[in-house]
Amino acid sequence: MSDDDLRKELFDLNREAFNLRIQKGIGQLSRPSQVSAVRRDIARVKTILSERERT
Repeated sequence: MSDDDLRKELFDLNREAFNLRIQKGIGQLSRPSQVSAVRRDIARVKTILSERERT
């Protein structure tokens, strides 16, 4: 994926994490493990972007 694609993916993941936090707050979250999975995906994308910036 290109850097632009990764930044778009990061934006989408952050939006999804926000929506999951809202669902958790009002008690509608059906799969609590989904929150940590999205957080891990965000970390992966950030790691790839920072590695590319270093080179």
